[in-house]
Amino acid sequence: MEGEKKQVTCYLLFSLSTAAIGSLQFGFNTGVINAPEQKLRAFFNNTWMERYGEPIKPGVCTIVWSFAVAIFSVGGMVGSFSVGVVANTFGRRKSMFLVNLLAVIGGSLMGLCTLCSSFEMVIAGRLVIGLFCGLFTGLTPMYIGEISPTPLRGAFGTLHQLGVVLGILIAQIFGLEAILGSYKLWPVLLALTILPAIVQCVLLPFCPESPRFLLINLNQEEQARKSLVRLRGYEDVGKEMQEMKEESAKTQMEKKVTIPELFRIAAYRQPLLIAIMLQLSQQLSGINAVFYYSTGIFESAGVTQPIYATIGAGVVNTVFTVVSKDIEAFRYLSIAAIFAFVAMFEMGPGPIPWFIVAELFSQGPRPAAMAVAGCSNWTANFLVGISFPKLVELCGPYVFIIFTIFLILFFIFTYLRVPETKGKTFEEIAQGFSKAPALTTDSTAESGRVALPASLVKEKVPLVEASNMSSDQGPSSSEQPTAGGEEKPSLPTQPLVESSK
Repeated sequence: MEGEKKQVTCYLLFSLSTAAIGSLQFGFNTGVINAPEQKLRAFFNNTWMERYGEPIKPGVCTIVWSFAVAIFSVGGMVGSFSVGVVANTFGRRKSMFLVNLLAVIGGSLMGLCTLCSSFEMVIAGRLVIGLFCGLFTGLTPMYIGEISPTPLRGAFGTLHQLGVVLGILIAQIFGLEAILGSYKLWPVLLALTILPAIVQCVLLPFCPESPRFLLINLNQEEQARKSLVRLRGYEDVGKEMQEMKEESAKTQMEKKVTIPELFRIAAYRQPLLIAIMLQLSQQLSGINAVFYYSTGIFESAGVTQPIYATIGAGVVNTVFTVVSKDIEAFRYLSIAAIFAFVAMFEMGPGPIPWFIVAELFSQGPRPAAMAVAGCSNWTANFLVGISFPKLVELCGPYVFIIFTIFLILFFIFTYLRVPETKGKTFEEIAQGFSKAPALTTDSTAESGRVALPASLVKEKVPLVEASNMSSDQGPSSSEQPTAGGEEKPSLPTQPLVESSK
């Protein structure tokens, strides 16, 4: 117990906190577009008037606004697919450093849009920021997982989600009219993402490179050991080094699986379906509709100060992550409902889809599976972001019935198809997926433990027995392999196998 406590050093906490700034950036840029919605719409209209001499049509304004929100997810899709290549090419730490340049570019585009009278710069800035966030949604959990002590990896893994929700909360607070949410200062609000990017770039050189990357990818054993000693605070890191070497050996033995192979190979289809469905359940629950458009939702419900209700939703979001219209009462009921919705989300669909994908796949197919799952998540994010304003125009307050239907379907799917992974190894989880096929030589090892069918496992006992009777019986011509030794199985083994069917 003492050893485990000693593993949590100040240097480790410093490195984890520095990496989590990337998660905070993701949350900030998810929630920052919400508060200044009316200011952005007014900016779109004013720019349109300057160019064409007439006000922008409400339908066109809604499309431009939706596109400015949803283009963020397009960048995220591209970024999520590129995580593996970037991380393995430049390393974990250097990748985070370089990717921050995208935050500076995107923030500058959005911050200078009013000076250039160009709403296209807002859209371009959101696209670049989306690419930045898509990369960091992979880089941050990867780095945190690789530098954390094994017993505490799960606990520290929640830092990513905590950073995300804190970022959302910070964006909502700074979006207040009295701070940066005014008609003059909203470009500064959107450009604020540059500040944490600079802070992280200043701190990253003091953080170590991932010991796992140094040992497995670069084969720099001494550098990996030094990095591990600094992180753990003691010299005896031989056991952890040996574990990484064994993992490296297993990784080299296991074939890397490409994305097309992931869809072609039957053994991966069920876990891949589960991974995709859980990622879709996260986004099609409507959570990002709340954080992209909650100010408008509360305003439609008749709440007089909707931005404070939005901040309240952010507070509930953060608290539960740390733990895992004409009638006046209806106004507050809408706030309570969204608070409860956010709380339940952060105890289930929020963090779990990211964890379970890594548990459903072994080392070989895991990178491809993470890429497919991440792309599914960002695609659904994009569809929700771009369609929600139009759906509100068409359905009004009944728009959340659509998300309710999706949630019911995902609840049924999760209950029927998603396995329990707690306390199970990757091999045990994989064997659970192989129970469905008929009994074949490939699945006998598992099926023999449950129903004891005719299999190679059971034949070991009668075959030994049969060899003792070989003096009275002639040699067998059976094509079955022997259980061990040099003698071939004799004729009595065949009835024994048939009787067990």
